[in-house]
Amino acid sequence: MQITSAMKMVSAAKLKRAQDAVTQMRPYANKLKEIIENVSLNSGGDQNEFSKVKSGKNILIIAVSSNRGLAGAFNANIIKRVHSLIKNDYQGYMITVLPVGKKVHDAFRKTEYLVNGMDIPQNANHLFDKLSFELASPIIERVMETYKNNQFDKVLLVYNQFKNAAVQITTEEQMLPIEQAKSDNSTATKTKENYIFEPSEEEILFHLIPLSLKTQFYKALLDSVASEHGARMTAMHKATDNAMAMQKELKITYNKARQASITKEILEIVGGAEALNG
Repeated sequence: MQITSAMKMVSAAKLKRAQDAVTQMRPYANKLKEIIENVSLNSGGDQNEFSKVKSGKNILIIAVSSNRGLAGAFNANIIKRVHSLIKNDYQGYMITVLPVGKKVHDAFRKTEYLVNGMDIPQNANHLFDKLSFELASPIIERVMETYKNNQFDKVLLVYNQFKNAAVQITTEEQMLPIEQAKSDNSTATKTKENYIFEPSEEEILFHLIPLSLKTQFYKALLDSVASEHGARMTAMHKATDNAMAMQKELKITYNKARQASITKEILEIVGGAEALNG
C-alpha cells in the first residue's frame, strides 16, 4: 500500500508537467495541420509528393506505448488497436509496425510485423528517456524518406490521446499521405481558405509539410506521456484503495483470532479453577 501510494504521488507530480506541455503544443499542431490541409486542397494535392494517394498495400503503423508498466490498460489498448487494424481494417495488406515504447516492442518483437531490414530503426524506445522535438524529428525524417522511396504507401500513427487523468482515448491518425480538407458544398466555405503565398506555394509546402509531420508526431508523444502518467496515477489510486480494503479485512480477521485466543485462555483458567475448587 505504501509503494502504490508513493507511485501515485510521483505520477501526479509528473502529470502536471506533461499535461501543461501537451495543452500548449496542441493548438499549434492543430492549426498547422489545418493550414497544410487547406493548402493541399487549393493546390489539388499535386504540388507535393507527400499528398499523393498511392494504390499500393504497404502500410507502416507507428505504435506509441510506454517503456514501463503498472499503468492499467494503457499499453494493452495500443496493442489491441494495432492487432485490430491488422486483422480487420488492413487484412491482406503488407503491414510493418514501428514500435515507440518498450511494451509495444515486446508485444511485436517475435512477429512478422516488426520493422526489419529497412531504413528506419526497429524501435524508438530511447525517445522517452529524454523526450524532445530534436530527438523525435530524425525518426520522422527517416519515415518520410521511406515514403518518398515507395517502401510504404500509407503511414498511420496509433497512440493514447490525453483527455484527463482518468480518460485516455486510443487514437488512430493518418500521417501520410496528407489528408486534404473536405471540399463538399456544405463545408467548402468553412474549410477552403484563400492564401497569398510569399515565396511560392511549392517552396512553402516544401518546408511546412515536414515541419507539420514532425509536430504531429511530437504532439502524439506528448499526449502519450501525459496519458501514461494519468493512467498510472488512476491505477495506483485503485491499487491503494484495494490494499486499504485488504488491510481492513486482515485487521478484522486478526482481531477475531486474537479475541478467540483470549477467550480460550480465560475458559481454560476458569475451568482449572473450577476443578481445583471441586
